[in-house]
Amino acid sequence: MSGAATFGLLYGAHVRANGIRQHYLRFGGSGPAVIIVPGISTTAAQWAFIAERLCSGHDVFVLDVRGRGLSESGPHLDYSLDACASDLIGFAEALGIGPYTLLGHSMGGRIGIRAGRWRPSSMEQLILVDPPVSGPGRRTYPIPIEPLLKLLESAKRGEADAALRSLSAPRWPEQLVRTRAEWMHTCDERALIESHKGFHHDDIHRDLAHLSVPTALIVAGRGGVILPEDEEEIRGLLPSIAIRTLQSAGHQMQIDDTEGFLSIVEELLARPRDRFDGRVSRFGKEEISEDVPTNR
Repeated sequence: MSGAATFGLLYGAHVRANGIRQHYLRFGGSGPAVIIVPGISTTAAQWAFIAERLCSGHDVFVLDVRGRGLSESGPHLDYSLDACASDLIGFAEALGIGPYTLLGHSMGGRIGIRAGRWRPSSMEQLILVDPPVSGPGRRTYPIPIEPLLKLLESAKRGEADAALRSLSAPRWPEQLVRTRAEWMHTCDERALIESHKGFHHDDIHRDLAHLSVPTALIVAGRGGVILPEDEEEIRGLLPSIAIRTLQSAGHQMQIDDTEGFLSIVEELLARPRDRFDGRVSRFGKEEISEDVPTNR
């Protein structure tokens, strides 16, 4: 992607890719491409404040994952990890984006891992932001689904704003509370439930062992999602991985410590291949090019 340097939001748009309507926001318009894939109940609009900060030197696309925001939703859709990874691959191919950096938060990180295994040639690097490391035979993901479904129910009644300001809710900046309240109702309940189930059923560790894309992991120091023993296992599966920890932040680290989060991301984006322990040989690594499923 080329063009004169532009800062801030360029536009929002839809594209048909992987057989569904996918909505995205684009920021900046010039420089190396970055695709941001949000977490389980987060929309593109909720990552705009991060995209605005990254787009001074990058062409940033923020995707609404299927079943969230303005992307296609409904009972006809498959909400599996495979389907979401196929969406990401199809999205980048439809817009001619690549090679790109994938910045994936939580569920978005797991989507990036699966897509990175399937299409490593399309990615410059993977930046995984506190992805769930649960899976078959592993400990349960520590963030339960029930409070999220309760918030979704409130949002569908038009009461998300009050719920997000309750005594038990995290203390977020005013604008981010308003944005969360505005967009939460767009989530398909089944998408949230199926994605959360997938955290326990999908084996991303197997994918990690086959990654040939330069990869970085950002761990939330107060998140409880990734523990030291998880880091050790991940490094054993992918010795080249660069691991950074944001000690001050919980799972929503882009909100808890925005400046600290951006500092780490900007460091990783600066010269991606020089920031890792070493280049990863493709010898013995698996790229799936012919069997990526088309999921609707």
